[in-house]
Amino acid sequence: MKKLDMKPNGTKGFLFTFCGLDGCGKTTMLTRLKSDLEKEHGVFLTKQPTNAVRTSDIFRTYMDCPDHDAYDYRSLSLLAASDRLQHGSRVIEPRLNKGDIVISDRYFYSCLANLRARGFENDDWIYEIARAVMKPDAAFFFDVPVETAVKRVRSRAAEKNRYIDMDLQYRLRTEYISICKANGGVLISTENSVEDCYNAVKKEVERVIKNETGKKD
Repeated sequence: MKKLDMKPNGTKGFLFTFCGLDGCGKTTMLTRLKSDLEKEHGVFLTKQPTNAVRTSDIFRTYMDCPDHDAYDYRSLSLLAASDRLQHGSRVIEPRLNKGDIVISDRYFYSCLANLRARGFENDDWIYEIARAVMKPDAAFFFDVPVETAVKRVRSRAAEKNRYIDMDLQYRLRTEYISICKANGGVLISTENSVEDCYNAVKKEVERVIKNETGKKD
């Protein structure tokens, strides 16, 4: 696993990213973090990929088809990567330049994990694109057994009948852990209590803000 050579955050703001399997518990964490931080800071919560990708024909065709092998995932990955670049430069960076804290539900790491989990480990183009992507001040990866994640997803009324490729989920979990370790991320097991998980997130965020604030002024 190669480390991503991402550009440093030279702005006044802070970027915190949350990645993991669907059902890993990241939404609970980032929602609570936003609520706590906005008591003292300007906070912007965002999501990747944007709706421009999520509502596109290629995205919907791929996601709604049980036979994922019928399509070349790289076409969707390229679309998602370009969307993340546009979103980063036009949405995230302006907020950071204002001095805001940006919390992103998923980030470029998810694009890499999905590409590698589908057998494209040797595609170097994604590492080249990463050079134009801002490195988070802290990248959180939430880990949970696949069975637990799927059970959580199935408990949502809108997704109880959603097709889920279990083998793919196992590979994705492995990739997320590898990416986290290779890129200095923070790995948190959401098998622990919600309080323990959130305290770990908050402690790291507070540490980063305290240590970096003077350097960003």
